[in-house]
Amino acid sequence: MNPIFSYLIFPGLVFTFIVALLVGWIDRKLTARIQYRVGPPWYQNFVDFFKLLGKETIVPKTSNRFAFLSAPLIGFVGALLVSTILWRINLSPTTTFVGDMIVIIYLLILPPIATIIGASSSGNPLAALGASREMKLILAYELPFIFAIFTPIVKIGGIRIGNILEYQSTYGMMFTHNLSSAIAFFVAFLCMQAKLTYTPFDIPEAETEIAGGVLIEYSGPPLAMMNLTKYIMLFVLPVFLITMFWGGLNFNGWNILWSLLKYFLILFVIIVIKNTNPRVRIDQALRFFWGKVFIAAIIGFILALIGI
Repeated sequence: MNPIFSYLIFPGLVFTFIVALLVGWIDRKLTARIQYRVGPPWYQNFVDFFKLLGKETIVPKTSNRFAFLSAPLIGFVGALLVSTILWRINLSPTTTFVGDMIVIIYLLILPPIATIIGASSSGNPLAALGASREMKLILAYELPFIFAIFTPIVKIGGIRIGNILEYQSTYGMMFTHNLSSAIAFFVAFLCMQAKLTYTPFDIPEAETEIAGGVLIEYSGPPLAMMNLTKYIMLFVLPVFLITMFWGGLNFNGWNILWSLLKYFLILFVIIVIKNTNPRVRIDQALRFFWGKVFIAAIIGFILALIGI
């Protein structure tokens, strides 16, 4: 596959843009149904995105203009690269490269870091409070998330994503025959909910408490990029978990149905959790991830070291 085509068209920019907005629509539609509402039409996210592109960008006088405006672009590029790399490797495992797992983990941290930078540079005290919460949330979930992701790597002895896909194509899905990987998958799923800042971990935005928090000062194209980045993360994080623990995505013959089923099952659980749980406080989130979740991650990692 031509690298330019793969990064700009498929599975890169254009493909990710379209599918991410459709996944965001599924989120909004299912949320509406759970709340006994009709919900928006399938094209609503596209309308909202292009409408925001035509709106005025208001930059607060007290802000750091460069940091405030560049942060949405940094987060978007990080999420987009994760999507492109994951899809390229799933479609053709031979495109894997040394350290691709490290690159993915690094790029996944860019969107929340960009959110912190943008909110902190806005000059708004509510945005600064949201940035503080986002920072603490990252410190809470990132360590157990890394332990969970490295558990299957320890199990198979290879750090390339392609190695993990090859192992699962031979022996089956990681979490079905390895207790350590089953525990790691559960931990990674909980951390993913926090990475998305979805309820019960929507603490940095918390509309009813801090009026949108990290996004309160954003408008126009920067807000459109922030929203798009969040939809891309909702799109790629389930793909990442499927790649690591559920055998990856296979689009040969009937396998396409199984791949879609795996993806939509994870997406459905994310949305249901989001709509059926109350928001937790930041101190509760810290105790949860540094306590039960981190202990579970360590147990899974140790089990992988001893071959279970």
